[in-house]
Amino acid sequence: MSYRPVAASAQWARMLSRARRPIATTTISSQRLQPTASVTRHVRCQYRTIGTTTANRATLDETSWAAPPAEEKRGPQTLTEKIIQDHAVGLPPGKTVRSGSFVSVKPWRLLTHDNTAAVMGKVLKWPDFKGLKDPKQMVFAIDHDVQNKSETNLKKYKMIEAFAEQNDVAFYPAGHGISHQVMIEELFVWPGKLCVGSDSHSTSYSALGAGGFSVVRTDAAGIWATGQTWFQVPPVAKVNFTGVLPPGVAGKDVIVALCGLFQSDVLNHAVEFSGSEETMASIPIDDRISISNMCTEWGALTGLFPVDKTLERWLRYKATEAAMCPERNTIERITHEKIDELYANPPRADPNAQYAKQLYINLSTVSPYVSGPNSVKISTPLNELAPKKIKVDKAYIVSCTNSRASDLAAAAKVFKDAAKANGGKIPKIADGVKLYIAAASAREQEAAEDAGDWQALLEAGSIELPAACGPCIGMGAGLLEPGEVGISASNRNFKGRMGSRDALAYLSSPEVVAASALSGFISGTDAYTVPEDYKGVEHGYGTGAPETTESQLGNVLEQLESLIDRVESSAGGDESSQGGTQILSGFPEKISGEIVFCDMDNLDTDNIYAGKYTYQDDLTKETMAQVCMENYDPEFRHVAKPNDILVSGYNFGCGSSREQAATALLAKQIPLVVSGSFGSIFSRNSINNGLLGLEVPRLVERLRAVFTDKVTTRRTGWTLTWDVARSVVQVQEGEGGEQWEEKVGEFPANLQEIIAKGGLEKWIMDEMAKE
Repeated sequence: MSYRPVAASAQWARMLSRARRPIATTTISSQRLQPTASVTRHVRCQYRTIGTTTANRATLDETSWAAPPAEEKRGPQTLTEKIIQDHAVGLPPGKTVRSGSFVSVKPWRLLTHDNTAAVMGKVLKWPDFKGLKDPKQMVFAIDHDVQNKSETNLKKYKMIEAFAEQNDVAFYPAGHGISHQVMIEELFVWPGKLCVGSDSHSTSYSALGAGGFSVVRTDAAGIWATGQTWFQVPPVAKVNFTGVLPPGVAGKDVIVALCGLFQSDVLNHAVEFSGSEETMASIPIDDRISISNMCTEWGALTGLFPVDKTLERWLRYKATEAAMCPERNTIERITHEKIDELYANPPRADPNAQYAKQLYINLSTVSPYVSGPNSVKISTPLNELAPKKIKVDKAYIVSCTNSRASDLAAAAKVFKDAAKANGGKIPKIADGVKLYIAAASAREQEAAEDAGDWQALLEAGSIELPAACGPCIGMGAGLLEPGEVGISASNRNFKGRMGSRDALAYLSSPEVVAASALSGFISGTDAYTVPEDYKGVEHGYGTGAPETTESQLGNVLEQLESLIDRVESSAGGDESSQGGTQILSGFPEKISGEIVFCDMDNLDTDNIYAGKYTYQDDLTKETMAQVCMENYDPEFRHVAKPNDILVSGYNFGCGSSREQAATALLAKQIPLVVSGSFGSIFSRNSINNGLLGLEVPRLVERLRAVFTDKVTTRRTGWTLTWDVARSVVQVQEGEGGEQWEEKVGEFPANLQEIIAKGGLEKWIMDEMAKE
């Protein structure tokens, strides 16, 4: 097998060659009911005045809200492939988009948040920038650092607002809500459309059947200038849901379970969820948002839910709300007529679409789950963790994952139920515990207030935070101190993410967070009862349909598919490629350096570049170099030297979309990163900023075999040389040690050009100058 450069690592041709079996259906009953109080509140339109500019009335003049009919006959496609095809620009006639295809796409929407200022800083210095290509494509929503009241930050926010006003861009100021919630509740997301955001949790939009993908700041700048960006269609995994969620089990439990049960199976895949109408009806839209939101933690690039009757009911409610509340301007984006058009030809995968793999999970067997400590890949059923009596110092019901009105209602119910045994009085949070609450948006908070849920949580002693990001990204009040234990309804518990790198962080549903805050230990509620014959979560490879000889064989193949990349890594190079790689002017023919080994899988962007630095736009390169990798190892700054080659484990660079994860390594003068595999968003940031990367699993396994004692950052004494012209990696295992080489894939000319010019930003500037 060839080990490809990050940018050219399309490993999916053999996966797509195998036809898949149809999914079986299961008759089930519905589960958890949504709170009704918020519905009443929304219909009454009793909103607080939320400051906006007139710019937030920008709309798109679109011709169709349904899935566009194919202009020519296409072969069977997944929903992901269809969405990308429908937004592709300049495709040759008759071209059918498949996994692995490189295309230019024009997104339906592009979100930027606080990082709008950084994108402005890029485009406004381009000599040939003539303004936004399509202002109606953009949405600006301030949310990340709203607790920072410094003059510098407030000035930045005013600058963003003024830019939005000048360019007629939809703008939502600090306090309106978390950007992803704003995109959804203001209906900037639409089923079947490509909706991207310069934030890793833009996967949230796929809960509505949209193509919710993450881009990075430089991509956003390119879209501002040209309306387009580059895209490689990922392999697509189909996740089959069967059964129904039991009472007391939420969507958060489903995604936390999936992260632990299928740890690497969907890495850099798009995921499409499927199930019978009854199964999917048991997952309300809010729970779907939680699941899609955390697909990025799972390793997936998006998590598409079907455009089904459950979604239609939600859209109908939103259309009625929009008609009754014209001052909100959502009526410009949703009407019952637009929904009629959508469902006359709803976007969906073709019945015989081919998937890279299929997984299944029986929702009826899912129980409350807890993730951690300090890793989303460690997931444990609550009934196994609760007996350990893990003391909690801080608890959080915050973030774009789980702080909508339904989540706050579920948390408040814990205290309201406890009040029945307390003379009707809401009990207080356990001594020594602090519970922080922040709604996903001001509208969601008002809905919770109208239902009495917000007040119940405050009466219990909760600490109120703004409707914005905060502790979940390590910013503002309530961060974890050294030695503390926290449990959060947010999406990431990476080491140091929510405060001190010496703290322990767990993730769970809002119900479990509330119960833990009340008891003082990680614990649950009486809403879920463990069955006497409980044998764990029923899951596996395939459709989950009753087994036949054929399906058993297929399931074995699915398991082999998930492991085959590592197996093939020991098979040596691909001898079929005998010609040399053409090297463009300005691109190095060889890269060589000593290997510094950071032996960790899932080394995330918070470890590479801490969140507390992400929105400090004035940091020098020297400072970035000093803080590079400090959450992973504070000694990295002293151990790593200029021109070293950094080698790490699998899924390097997972997590946030922050481009500084790449630029900080460049500031440290690291020219090349090698790993077993990369998180896709880090790969994209690397290419866009001129950092090279290679996937060479054999080298990772060899280093682990030789260096068995654990050292966080190790100078190995080994050297690696990447002969780009010959597409070969040569490794010298120390002075007098073994020497070997491995064939790698050719680095394509179009990406060489981007790297040679110093990154995508400079490439765009050069192209604009040519025009």
